[in-house]
Amino acid sequence: MNLNLTLIGQAIAFAFFVWFCMKFVWPPVMQALQDRQKKIADGLDAASRASRDLELAEQQANETLRESKEQAAEILEQAHKRSTQMIDEAREQARQEGERMIAQAKSEIEQEVNRAKDELRSQVSRLAIAGAERVLEASIDEKQHGKLVDQLAEEL
Repeated sequence: MNLNLTLIGQAIAFAFFVWFCMKFVWPPVMQALQDRQKKIADGLDAASRASRDLELAEQQANETLRESKEQAAEILEQAHKRSTQMIDEAREQARQEGERMIAQAKSEIEQEVNRAKDELRSQVSRLAIAGAERVLEASIDEKQHGKLVDQLAEEL
């Protein structure tokens, strides 16, 4: 057997095998590699976009949280102001009610004093008449001298 002929046959078989692999096997393998490379690149881009979106979402969440805290603080401040205002209004109403009650009590006292004065005048006039009767030891008619008694009561 000739070594050259075997070597040439193997070379031809190898060349046919290489041609067959280049024609039918290599393109699908390369296509699969390119598809896989594209998927990996898309995945990396998506991960990068997701990372940026996550950072943006965190910033928005922090901003929303900060705004919410500010609004809560503002609402609390308004509630505090309103409660202080309500307390002041209640104090003012209580003061006005107290003044009104004092004025009413003064009016009632004045009425009572006037009633007491009138009663005292009538008692003084009766006492004066009784005293005059005893002094004169004569009866004085109240109807005849009513005018005199009224003047006396007014002077007292």
